Amino acid sequence: MILFASNHALFSAYFQADFFGKCIFFGLFALSILCWIVLIYKTIQVRKAKHQALAFERFFEKNKERLLHFPIKQQTHPFAQVFLALKQKTLEILNKNHFFAEEKEIVYLTRSDLELLESHVLITISSEAKRLEKNLFILSTIEKLAPFLGLLGTVWGILVTFSHLQGGAGVSSNNEMLGGLSTALATTVLGLLIAIPALISHNWLRNSFKYIASDMEDFLYKLLSTLELQYRKPL
Repeated sequence: MILFASNHALFSAYFQADFFGKCIFFGLFALSILCWIVLIYKTIQVRKAKHQALAFERFFEKNKERLLHFPIKQQTHPFAQVFLALKQKTLEILNKNHFFAEEKEIVYLTRSDLELLESHVLITISSEAKRLEKNLFILSTIEKLAPFLGLLGTVWGILVTFSHLQGGAGVSSNNEMLGGLSTALATTVLGLLIAIPALISHNWLRNSFKYIASDMEDFLYKLLSTLELQYRKPL
């Protein structure tokens, strides 16, 4: 009931506003729609990334004894990209070491090889983190823009009201005065209703992506430790 009344008040204020006031309302409505589209899309992306990461880590635990040999389909989720980058670079280094080794000599990974692998995959992790955070700036823009657009509506509504009062408003212009006041109040409320969810969701998504990036780094070091155990040169 309260939600219906608030929606009715906002739409009533929209229809009572003048042309410029309607433009401000339209801008706020557009920001609200854009905010929820980005929020829903990014929330799905976070949940999907977490689910895929958990499934892939379980798959890794079952196959870590043959780390460089078990087949994996070309996948686009972050943890698969981390593993593929490590696998491709490791095979490249082993092939290079095998080329310079004597015939039938067992090839190992040196400490410098492992450090090279680490730096190479860290670049992949950074790239995947940027891909996850793509378009997240839209929410931060909305959280700053919506209150200012609401404030513009507030100032414009008050200006319209005072202009009618200064002109000696009578009964016939009461609707215009009420339209100015409703524009002033409704745009303020609408601007805050858009900015608050955008602020909360932006902070939550940034922290979620930060945790995913941290989990990717942990996964990398787990892979490196497994490689070191399997390919290090015995003393």
